[in-house]
Amino acid sequence: MEHWDFQALEAFDRTALEELGKFLGEVDNQAYARAAELIVAAQKRGNRVHITGIGKPGHVSEYGASLLSSTGTPTYFLHGTEAVHGSCGQLVPGDVVIAISNSGETAELKATVTAIRNNGCAVIAVTGGMNSWLASQAEVTLYAGVAQEGDPLNRAPRISILAEDMVLQRLSLLLQVYRNLDPVQYVKWHPGGTLGQLRENEK
Repeated sequence: MEHWDFQALEAFDRTALEELGKFLGEVDNQAYARAAELIVAAQKRGNRVHITGIGKPGHVSEYGASLLSSTGTPTYFLHGTEAVHGSCGQLVPGDVVIAISNSGETAELKATVTAIRNNGCAVIAVTGGMNSWLASQAEVTLYAGVAQEGDPLNRAPRISILAEDMVLQRLSLLLQVYRNLDPVQYVKWHPGGTLGQLRENEK
């Protein structure tokens, strides 16, 4: 059996707790309220919500679109690079796009966000760069910054991805509670598996 050194895992755990604690201590709930208001206003007009990102944040975007949709906010994944090759056709003026980037300076995302803006859509930025280019293009910016990723290289997106995911969790929760989502409706949207079963106290 191989001998594994678990010190790196223990260091990651400590760093994750520290960084996420700092992140949660700096969240601006009023920014979340402004983002939620932007989304609700768009949907009342008949517009839609989309999420995009490049690289690892692109995967977070896919999850976020699924989570928001399953909790009362129909949301569409917009592929970060395909957006400039025709996928912006899913956008119409007045839509809202949540754009995720740790630095807020990624060249590919700049092209995508420029195209989004040119198609008449509002942007909600999710980024660790509050003074970044992405933040400057957004109607609302939701902070998702961490100083350490939790590995010896401090390069691979790890803890920053957890922060971005938590931003979407918080936003989806705010919208879910606003819409007063009940178990009966949730099960209609999620009929499969154990989650799609009404408990006796929920009927």
